[in-house]
Amino acid sequence: MQVGMDVFFVLMGAAMVLAMHAGFAFLEVGTVRRKNQVNALVKIITDFAMSTIAYFFIGYSVAYGVNFFASADVLTGAAAGSPFAANGYDLVKFFFLLTFAAAIPAIISGGIAERARFWPQLIATAILVAFIYPAFEGMVWGTRLGFQDFVERIAGAPFHDFAGSIVVHAVGGWLALGAVVMLGARQGRYKKDGRLVGIPPSNIPFLALGSWILVVGWFGFNVMSAQSVEGVTGLVAMNSLMAMVGGTLAAVVAGKNDPGFIHNGALAGLVAVCAGSDIMHPLGALAVGSIAGALFVWGFNQCQEKWKIDDVLGVWPLHGMCGLWGGVAAGIFGLKALGGLGGVTFLAQLIGSLSGVAFALVGGFLVYGALKAAIGIRLDPEDEFRGADLSLHHISAYPEEDTHA
Repeated sequence: MQVGMDVFFVLMGAAMVLAMHAGFAFLEVGTVRRKNQVNALVKIITDFAMSTIAYFFIGYSVAYGVNFFASADVLTGAAAGSPFAANGYDLVKFFFLLTFAAAIPAIISGGIAERARFWPQLIATAILVAFIYPAFEGMVWGTRLGFQDFVERIAGAPFHDFAGSIVVHAVGGWLALGAVVMLGARQGRYKKDGRLVGIPPSNIPFLALGSWILVVGWFGFNVMSAQSVEGVTGLVAMNSLMAMVGGTLAAVVAGKNDPGFIHNGALAGLVAVCAGSDIMHPLGALAVGSIAGALFVWGFNQCQEKWKIDDVLGVWPLHGMCGLWGGVAAGIFGLKALGGLGGVTFLAQLIGSLSGVAFALVGGFLVYGALKAAIGIRLDPEDEFRGADLSLHHISAYPEEDTHA
């Protein structure tokens, strides 16, 4: 009965995080121009399919040393001496962790929107989910390379990342930075004198829908990272809620009531709270989320206006910067002195967080730099001008309007 409950619990978590990929899709659809909306939808579902294959055949084994090349009775724990848990628990655990792995290309997709070639990006997805992401995932959540033992010896505690502020979000965000820089800015984004040309979101309702889907699914992402009914705690749910509203309200103020900033501010808070959501006091989570909401607004503006980094959805500020903040913040607000449950140190969180950033930054530039040199990663200027929908998929999001026009 206990194992069956755990199977169902993790399966529901996997389904909720799977639904978050619809959130990624509509957040991108609502942000990009109309001529690139179909491409956003196609990228997310195709990247998920490629991620599944890459993670099943290679990535999960890289992270945890487990493969599924055995008979079904062994995989479900029915065979005598099977190393797999009963009722197929390890299979739904794979599904759950796959949805995390597939978030990596979904994050990157928003940064490289409107000018990336389709097949090179799919190749990048395969490489990232088969090798790059699971290597660091195994270091933190597995037993790979003795990383956690090293951190504990140096800093007095292992690196704590309950639901992936660093493992998923920071890694995805800093990988995306490499991709965005390698691609370069969209046509017409900056004038010859360097001034920014505004490109407003194409559909605020779709953008808001994407944000809401992600917010709801995030409670599966965070709460069900316990991976068992026995380990689940309402503290994670409360802290996720407080960080989300903190990020929202901070973005209202810092973003001057801009709807794009507001809906992404909620996500910034949730990104940041992932790491310490199981050990912080709710007031600490509120502070972490509030800082993340303001950090996202600042980071997005800096990228676009000062640093000339054309990150379309702001995935580096949202996932990269706020994820880094969340990993470090767990070592501050998780301390007993600030109302947390303890078991963490600031130094351990700093080492683990910066390790994830460095790992992803190098990985992103290597993978996208190699693909750029080998086969090219950017659409031809004419195709980019027409839009990815017609250039790559031969249909627009509004074909009836195009026909009548």
